[in-house]
Amino acid sequence: MVVNQQARPAGRGQRSALALIGLSRVACGSLFGTAMALYIGEQGSPFAVSLAYAAFSFGLFVFAPVWGAIADITGRRRAILVGTAFLSTLAIVPLTLTASVPLQIVCRGLFAVFTAGFQSVILTIVSESGGESGRGRSIGFYSSARSSGAISGRLFVGYLVGLLVPTDLYLVVVGLGLVATLLTLRISDPTPPSEATLTAGRLLREVRGRLLPGGTRRELFERTGLGWLYVGLVLRNMTEKGFISVVPVFLVADVGLSNVVMGAVLAVSPAVRVVSMYGFGRLSDAVGRKKLIVGGLAGSGVQALVIVLALVPDGRLARIGISSTAFVVHAVTFSMLTVGTIAFVADVAPVDRESELMGLRSTARGLGGVLGPLVVGALATRFDYATAFVCTSVLAFVAAGLVGRTLTENFSPD
Repeated sequence: MVVNQQARPAGRGQRSALALIGLSRVACGSLFGTAMALYIGEQGSPFAVSLAYAAFSFGLFVFAPVWGAIADITGRRRAILVGTAFLSTLAIVPLTLTASVPLQIVCRGLFAVFTAGFQSVILTIVSESGGESGRGRSIGFYSSARSSGAISGRLFVGYLVGLLVPTDLYLVVVGLGLVATLLTLRISDPTPPSEATLTAGRLLREVRGRLLPGGTRRELFERTGLGWLYVGLVLRNMTEKGFISVVPVFLVADVGLSNVVMGAVLAVSPAVRVVSMYGFGRLSDAVGRKKLIVGGLAGSGVQALVIVLALVPDGRLARIGISSTAFVVHAVTFSMLTVGTIAFVADVAPVDRESELMGLRSTARGLGGVLGPLVVGALATRFDYATAFVCTSVLAFVAAGLVGRTLTENFSPD
């Protein structure tokens, strides 16, 4: 197999469209997820809050390899991009009519089913749009735009939750999703086309081969350490997604922040990521991927410990400052891990397996995102949020040590 080495960078129009898509999609997702956590937190237990995020992660875990297989077999990545963007938005529409806790959890999971396809395909297009020499910069540029969307979603969520009833807020989310869908029509696919025919039998074989690779497929995992990287992502996401699933409620209920201040604190991370994503994208092209990946994995454990320190001081400003510091740590280490991991996967991926391996990244993250919120929710219900964060931070440190020992750097900086 030949490793994918797309040489021609994308034009300015393509880059602009990708940036706008990243901004609008993440603004939609950030507003959707944070508002839902607050709404469910007002009515249910910490476990119910975490269950909504677990449903989202379960959708990613199950369907990422399916969409990756469809994209690789058919080569119709642009059609998949447009279709999944629209269907993920359609999944939110029932909440504009009624917003019971069970329906919110179901819609969150259905949203993830189609988001899994969108993420796998858009990351393939982004990585190839930069060419081999500019892959890290391309990923960093797109990720910076996504961070701008997260800033918008998190800054406005506290305000909108107090201003709108849930059904009206979810109508705003649907509008943002439709904007992102229209923008996907401007995207061209730089990856090679395929003339293969998609059948149910072939799709089933491809998905089974991705989840349980054998033979030459497994050799790539063992030779590069990619398999252990996916294991590390599972462990790290148990820490990270468990934390993220309940932290809006923790900041309001335990730290004592208002909804508006909570939204501003959550916006610290994407605000820093606007710069750090692009900066680490360039750095990854200069120093390689492994150092960024290991640092990013360990950073999730540090972040979970820092947020607990916000409970120590009595002063409101001190608590806000420590909480904000935790999200600065999140921004830096998330940027390192995201850029390093996506670039590493693209470096080692054969031309006919890139969507597959990008999809497996989502699968690994999704599995951790299913288990982590359930563990954190159970611990927080039995003890408290702080205890849950401290216990799960250990998993991120284990992931960093494991990947540090097993990953083989593939990229050679000029």
